Amino acid sequence: MQETWGPATSIPPQTPRVGPADAARYDERFASRAAGIMSSAMRDLMAISERPDVISLAGGFPDTEAFPQEVYEEVAEVIGREFLASALQYGPTEGLAELRERILEIMAFEGIRAQAEHVMITSGGQQAIDLSLRTFVDRGDPVLAEGPTYPGAVPCFTAWGADVVHVPLDEDGLRVDLVEAAMDRLAAEGRRPKLLYTIPNFHNPGGVTMSLERRERLVRVARERELLIVEDNPYGQIRFEGEALPSLYELDDGAGWVIYVSTFSKILAPGIRVGWVVAPPPVLRKMNMGKQGADLCSSTVSQRFVLEYLRRHDWRDHVARLNGIYRSRRDAMLRALEEEFPAEATWTRPRGGLFVWATLPDYIDTKDLQAKALDRQVAFVPGEAAFLDGRGRHSMRLNYSGVPEAVISEGVARLGEAVREFTDLHRALNPGAGA
Repeated sequence: MQETWGPATSIPPQTPRVGPADAARYDERFASRAAGIMSSAMRDLMAISERPDVISLAGGFPDTEAFPQEVYEEVAEVIGREFLASALQYGPTEGLAELRERILEIMAFEGIRAQAEHVMITSGGQQAIDLSLRTFVDRGDPVLAEGPTYPGAVPCFTAWGADVVHVPLDEDGLRVDLVEAAMDRLAAEGRRPKLLYTIPNFHNPGGVTMSLERRERLVRVARERELLIVEDNPYGQIRFEGEALPSLYELDDGAGWVIYVSTFSKILAPGIRVGWVVAPPPVLRKMNMGKQGADLCSSTVSQRFVLEYLRRHDWRDHVARLNGIYRSRRDAMLRALEEEFPAEATWTRPRGGLFVWATLPDYIDTKDLQAKALDRQVAFVPGEAAFLDGRGRHSMRLNYSGVPEAVISEGVARLGEAVREFTDLHRALNPGAGA
């Protein structure tokens, strides 16, 4: 029997074959903003990091194996039995009302007071960052950000055409004096930053925490010079040492100069993709419209999962368990760095969070080192990925939360071998210079 392909034709459908040679057909059609988007280094490394033979010190992976399977099954069973229809339906763009109330309780644990009507649920903290930029930044607008900055924010900056001005960090966090200096330089050019993006607690990738003195000074600067601040706080609960410092949002005390962003990715699990933003009502209305255009609403299944978990379990118990795991892994990484890295190398010693920022001698470019490291089946994020101006070439971000202590030690040992290869070559070529 002869096969037919439909009532109107006997021509079989053709399988599209679009290859590299066809790329030019799209070039003139891409939006100008698409041409300037830079990829996230972590996402580029994701496929490599998933290989079982590769030790990944690259991704900011929480330990999802620590989430109890019986708790997951319990919550999923409750959703299926009691909330299936509503969980599978569209929800309000701003998020489920009760979940927004519960978020206030989580923020209050760090001393942050807010109102539910100022909270909007987002698809992870990443969307909250993107919405902040989408709402305020036109192409070419100056934006201040720490240098280094969160590598995952880089695609957001470039997608919306921000002209990022990096402000250095030190062991006490963002150099607020240099924030003011940067604003003065921009003012001399007739320009004004649209906002400052900052991670005050256990910085990603810097691993440092902004001191109380600098927090207070930054909020004063914001008020006196009308600087809008986006405070990203995904790691505030991941604390191993010391006491929590007041957030910028709390110090602002309702003056409206701080937009607060956080997520459940680090205190529950990143796969649920539920975050939130707290902002003054006029800002939240614009963000709400931007979110409508992006995804209408965050997943109601995920929101319901978080809500039913919070109804039945104390999230603080889970975070305390995670902090015990991460503290041991941080210690393992710091020990391994002491043993394996050259004396000229430096690194941060975080009191919480997920990352160490290491800087090598200036004759080692970590993008070149990355290739040598991957040959040894170990991955990290080169420091240049945390800047938009080419800096960071001698630094790297190392994650300690995603793999056990023994694997961390082995990964740093492999990385140390790659570093020694560069060091030995440098010595051979420069016999009069030290290591």
